[in-house]
Amino acid sequence: MFTAEGGKAPWVPRVLPFAAYMVFIFIESTIVQILPHVAASIYFVPTVYTIKTVSVILTLFFIWKSCDELNAPVFLPRNAIMAIAAGVVVFVLWINMDWQFATMGDQKVYNPRRLGSGIGLYGFFAIRLVGAALVVPIFEELFWRSFILRYIIDPNFLAVRLGTFTLSSLLISSVLFGFEHYLWLAGIMAGVIYNVVLYRTGNLWWPIFAHGVTNFLLGIYVIFSGEWRFW
Repeated sequence: MFTAEGGKAPWVPRVLPFAAYMVFIFIESTIVQILPHVAASIYFVPTVYTIKTVSVILTLFFIWKSCDELNAPVFLPRNAIMAIAAGVVVFVLWINMDWQFATMGDQKVYNPRRLGSGIGLYGFFAIRLVGAALVVPIFEELFWRSFILRYIIDPNFLAVRLGTFTLSSLLISSVLFGFEHYLWLAGIMAGVIYNVVLYRTGNLWWPIFAHGVTNFLLGIYVIFSGEWRFW
């Protein structure tokens, strides 16, 4: 479907889930601007996040077989230890690098406790954790580590072995990854660390796993600390 023989560019399946996510961010910000009374609803953020997450899951399901790196076997327990350690390190950096100079733009903080203490609140916590720890790591690593990192080396990125190191691709991709996030400096550090995990393993699933560990720990931390700014 997305092969050269089929006439489809190979970058499409690696960009599509990320693009779908960004489209929903754009839609959300547009609604905030032109329909502030709608955005003020306590159900606005949970509803948009749920639709966004489900849409990206469906997109991933659609493109999955077109990405060999998502169908690669996962083995070697020592890689799991390294990925867990990397994820923990990024988590610690993330909650300790929220310095004013290291932030970008205006952050909209949503307190889900406004939903009360019933199924709405815990349902949102569940979908937020699923989105952050399972969905986001897959499509972000597919875009940044599989596509962008290799594309910087050679626009014919499929000719570049997954996990190929060059200093320029490490720096450029990490900076771009950082500026995707409100905490841009922490994001740059995360980009460097996830890149290193890929360099050491050559398997996309390990930076996905590391990214998932970070986001899961961050989610648990946010829920129990009430530091909603990290979400």
